[in-house]
Amino acid sequence: MNVSELARRLNVSPNYLRDMLPKIGFDVGRRAIKVDDRVAESILQKWPSLMRELEDKAVRDKQAAIDQAIQEAPKEVQIPSYLTVREFAQALHLSLPLLMTELMKNGILSSVNERLDFDTAAIVAEDLGFSVKRSTEAASDKGTVAIEEKIKTALAEAKTLQPRPPVIVVMGHVDHGKTKLLDTIRHTNVVAGEAGGITQHIGAYQVEKNNRLLTFIDTPGHEAFRAMRSRGAKVADIAILVVAADDGIKPQTKEALSIIQSAGLPFVVAVNKIDKPEADIEKVKQELGAMNLIPEDWGGQTIIVPLSAKTGEGIEHLLEVLLLVAELHKDTIVADPSARALGTVIEAHIDRGEGPVATLLVQNGTLRFGDLVIQEGTLIGKVRLLRDYHGETIMVAAPSTPIRILGLKEAPEVGDILESGDPKISYLSPVKKKQVRRGAAAELMIRTEESSVAKVTVPVLLKADVLGSLEAIIESIAKIEHPEVGIQVISKGLGNITDADVLRAEASRALIAGFHVQVTREATDLAQEKGVTIKIYDIIYNLLDDLKERLSEKLSPEIISTDLGRGTVVAVFRQESQWQIVGVRVDNGMIKESAKARILRHGEVVGDGAVERLQAGKEVIKEAVAGTECGAQIATITKIMAGDNIEFYQEEERTRTLS
Repeated sequence: MNVSELARRLNVSPNYLRDMLPKIGFDVGRRAIKVDDRVAESILQKWPSLMRELEDKAVRDKQAAIDQAIQEAPKEVQIPSYLTVREFAQALHLSLPLLMTELMKNGILSSVNERLDFDTAAIVAEDLGFSVKRSTEAASDKGTVAIEEKIKTALAEAKTLQPRPPVIVVMGHVDHGKTKLLDTIRHTNVVAGEAGGITQHIGAYQVEKNNRLLTFIDTPGHEAFRAMRSRGAKVADIAILVVAADDGIKPQTKEALSIIQSAGLPFVVAVNKIDKPEADIEKVKQELGAMNLIPEDWGGQTIIVPLSAKTGEGIEHLLEVLLLVAELHKDTIVADPSARALGTVIEAHIDRGEGPVATLLVQNGTLRFGDLVIQEGTLIGKVRLLRDYHGETIMVAAPSTPIRILGLKEAPEVGDILESGDPKISYLSPVKKKQVRRGAAAELMIRTEESSVAKVTVPVLLKADVLGSLEAIIESIAKIEHPEVGIQVISKGLGNITDADVLRAEASRALIAGFHVQVTREATDLAQEKGVTIKIYDIIYNLLDDLKERLSEKLSPEIISTDLGRGTVVAVFRQESQWQIVGVRVDNGMIKESAKARILRHGEVVGDGAVERLQAGKEVIKEAVAGTECGAQIATITKIMAGDNIEFYQEEERTRTLS
């Protein structure tokens, strides 16, 4: 068989075939024209499996090279606040192609000279096994000490330490019932005193069990939790890993477990959906065992709680187990209530009626009404109002309390560290154009701030799957510039779209734009009820095109003026307060019915009007051309005089669009 014929049947080029045959065990020369028929038949039969083996070997070799490079690289690196991808590769002692491959795995498509912020770089580096610190230059800035260090220092100096409620984070695969579990716990075990159910969702809440409080954080997604951790915001004491009994361990489950373990959190595995006929708890235990998570009833240390978030079965047992785990770690779950408040922002947005609003988890000290609020050494506001998760106004917030703060001058970011200030100290004032800390996101905030009075803005709430995508979208939005209109990002975050996002969007009349995320059923129902638009995108350009279209709708139409002709008033026949009839000689061009009129006297404009009717003799006409005379009824309040000149023109409205 000819080599070209064999190549055609294998759907490859002859040269490629000649190159590959020796690699898969067939000794055929580079210059061969024909192949023995029996050999050709063997090649045709074995080609698919041999090529798969070759590809698998290439993947293994590449991964081995990556692992080797990472193993040989230093494990502790220092990264500045901003650096290019090339500088990032140099800091990690990794090749550019290898690092860019890892960035792509995290959803970050970037060029070698593109700048990354510290948050993003730290997440990627930690995933590769590096220990990350800010470089000396960044670390010297005021307020960049991690919150663990601040709390550790505060606790070391404290005279009296008291137990505080444990803070619990729930993580797991997106379809395994995390949100339903949180909702079930919230609605069946709310703190005594609440009437009429939850009135306000602020991303966290507390429940009471056996006269003890537990604080639950509703994280918007794994990446948000990572982002908070990478910035020194260790907010949780215990984690719940949710696994569906009918679905088992999924890649996102493993990712959540990795995050929990790297954060050093004790955790409980909640096997959900046991009410389903296809539920198989033993299979889940086997899969956990394969990951070295041996269940307690198998002689291991992994606590497993079967439950149904739908029916409520097992919820009380889960809460008891969480209290037991908290008791085992009681030496670390403590705080000094007498200290100044210190905590992490878990939600933040700008409300149309209330202005910048932040939800803070107080981690040490007590926050009080009237306290100054400090962020990185800068005074960003004063506590004008404190609301708990019921929406009720309170005067003080103790450690482990989630609280909504009003009175800020600007909205902080998720993961920011806020402190109550000392009124005797003079703090820095927030500068309008403060140094960009988060690249395009901060630039967009500044640009919106500067132009909010003059511009018509389209409010948007953004949710994305990963940090890289969110930053790319915000950077692209920042490039959409127009003197009359602009986009106002009222909130941005990671993870699926929830009912809390819908309520936030309703308050600002904003569009919710999601990128590679899903919408919870509760959010869908609430959006329909509140009239909030939610749009999901898979391609950034489609999202940007939609935003440009919405901005274009806000643009005032362009007025196109076309000159028609000019005439001289030869007589005035009738004058009324709102209209006049005059005789006009058309000097050039033409006059049309419905044309606009500009009245000139001695070369200066003295008034304007519009042609309502034209008449030649006793006949009504539509237009009069140069060299003719006609009677014209003109709507105007200006008194026209014989000898005046009138310029006639047409105006056309043309819709404008953003390029």
